[in-house]
Amino acid sequence: MSETRRSSLSPPQPGDAMGPVRLARMIRVDHAGEYGAERIYEGQLAVLGHTETGDILRHMKAQETVHRDTFSAMIVSRRVRPTVLLPVWHVAGFALGVLTAAMGRRAAMACTVAVEEAIDEHYAEQAASFADGDEPGLRATIEKFRIEELEHRDIGLANEAELTPGYRVLARLIKTGCKVAIAASEIV
Repeated sequence: MSETRRSSLSPPQPGDAMGPVRLARMIRVDHAGEYGAERIYEGQLAVLGHTETGDILRHMKAQETVHRDTFSAMIVSRRVRPTVLLPVWHVAGFALGVLTAAMGRRAAMACTVAVEEAIDEHYAEQAASFADGDEPGLRATIEKFRIEELEHRDIGLANEAELTPGYRVLARLIKTGCKVAIAASEIV
């Protein structure tokens, strides 16, 4: 069965060869996700940048910028079409950042925890899908970025994310939104 046919029927399985369609989808969605994360932090900084939380947000945004720049370079070097949804993620990411920051420092951190947990799951699935020796550079990049995303999650937890009123509901909504964005960005 061809790569294109298989990928439209079922998700790739660990050990499946990394074909050009899977690789393009992977780079496309990772670029979109890092772009969206950067926009979330920009929105949060617009509200909280002048507070003591600003330095924390700037640190996490700086790492997201490196992640986005890395995937932007891959988009070009590997000739991958970026998602056409980038304008949507531009507005939606910033709006989510502003909204959660306007709810307070803890809600901004709750957003970080929810987004980073969704990204952790996504990157873990991607890393597990590589066959041995398949795309070692990309796999190492994904694993490195996953560790940094977990650092962001831990920062959010250390900054009282879970004390946000309605934390579980807010986190569930944000995670669901992330998963929808991931699915859409892989294809569109």
